[in-house]
Amino acid sequence: MENNIINPETSLRDLDFNIHQQNTDKYIETATNVKLYVKDYGKGKPVILIHGWPLSNEMWEYQIDFLVQNNFRVIAYDRRGFGKSSQPWNGYDYDTLTDDLSEIINQLQLENVTLVGFSMGGGEVVRYFSRHHGKGVEKAALISSIIPFLLKTEDNPEGRPKEKSEATAASINEDRIGFLDNFGKIFFGVNIINKPLSTALLEYYRNLCSAASPRATLKCAESLNTTDFRDELHTINVPTLIIHGNDDKNVPLEVSSEKTAKAIKNNTFIVYEGAPHGLFYTEKDRLNRDLVDFLNS
Repeated sequence: MENNIINPETSLRDLDFNIHQQNTDKYIETATNVKLYVKDYGKGKPVILIHGWPLSNEMWEYQIDFLVQNNFRVIAYDRRGFGKSSQPWNGYDYDTLTDDLSEIINQLQLENVTLVGFSMGGGEVVRYFSRHHGKGVEKAALISSIIPFLLKTEDNPEGRPKEKSEATAASINEDRIGFLDNFGKIFFGVNIINKPLSTALLEYYRNLCSAASPRATLKCAESLNTTDFRDELHTINVPTLIIHGNDDKNVPLEVSSEKTAKAIKNNTFIVYEGAPHGLFYTEKDRLNRDLVDFLNS
């Protein structure tokens, strides 16, 4: 039997830290037979990190540590169908995905939350305000976000043609891993001249994407490409940080964050010169500083 005697030299602060750090990764059941994998680290005001498509919470590796060290509680989770979360056949529309987010906030009893959505994750941020009235949220951040509307239509002529999205779906169906391999290079701005990350790290991110279910990969691509959030932006009534790279080939700045910054009243809009879509890694030090400055403002 273990000796549970506590060393009297251990400070109360250390005890509190150790207790808090127990069970820091968990599963939260958000719907019948749907459990989401959740990491919960640190102490302080809560920050929820919502990953992009088709990654998982591990994309936030360099942000999680920095935020915890700066006295924030960080919650990062895998969207249904991705990472270590359940992979149901259905439920990849933004209403359902946002209801999952709401369940995490409710079950963890979070207040004074900052929601940080990267790329596809920006959709959950906006839909949380329009569908759940922003309950418990005091700030929001949209990083390389797909908001407000990517699809090309008569009233959105700068958007992405439907044929391009259909070609993406066809490539995923034909050779999903091959598609992800090419996608990652564009995602991080890799070319003959520019190699902002090692080959090993690029392969690591590809493997994270590979872990997603094929069905979730396809259906979430459909959701992020076709969901129109333009009429929901006015529901965001908290200070909002908007960050986007002007060399983003996946979600061009002029289609997305430039429009969003004009529609959300209380925002701070920062353009990263020369940054690609995956700036959470390529510009990680600057992004971390900007996030903490915003959180502390």
